[in-house]
Amino acid sequence: MTSERSTRDTIIDAANRLFYREGIRAVSVDAVAEAAGLTKRSLYYHFKSKDELIADYLRLRDHPNLQRYAAWYGEAEGGVAERIGAIFEHLATEAGKPGWKGCGFLRTAAELVNQPGHPALKIGVEHKKRVEAWFAEILAENGVQEPTRLARQVCLLIDGAFSQAMLYRDPGYFREAGLAARALVGAAIVGPATAAT
Repeated sequence: MTSERSTRDTIIDAANRLFYREGIRAVSVDAVAEAAGLTKRSLYYHFKSKDELIADYLRLRDHPNLQRYAAWYGEAEGGVAERIGAIFEHLATEAGKPGWKGCGFLRTAAELVNQPGHPALKIGVEHKKRVEAWFAEILAENGVQEPTRLARQVCLLIDGAFSQAMLYRDPGYFREAGLAARALVGAAIVGPATAAT
């Protein structure tokens, strides 16, 4: 049982490296098997299809991504606006690294745009919803007005920055989006107090 699980993990790890670096269409099952040090037959013993492997590749990325956001938020100083802004700063730092290829969820979604029923798209949607729900939760905890709506706006800024940073190869888009996020969140906190005076 343990060897089965570790073999499956080895395959997913290989797929994660290759799919993220080169894209899901460009990477064959043969290439994943070779990178995992296995035969194609052995890979298909653990995964019924390439589609299942793609879905598990995104599933692998789900919780670590959200945990990173939570860690960056938790380590930052200041109020909720500054701490959300810090997430964008960290994303800018990540985007400046040589191996950075953008958001694996967005890139996979773009490659699967003509396959709306693909299992990987469902996992991508669930991931994005979890991120949005997490932002809504921390905004609500900090007394921000309309936390669900504001969480959606913050997520739009994040995904927009991913798209622009990937297109222009410029991490500065994350910093600009972070300034916008700080302003939006700050206004949602200050607004009611200002109106009361």
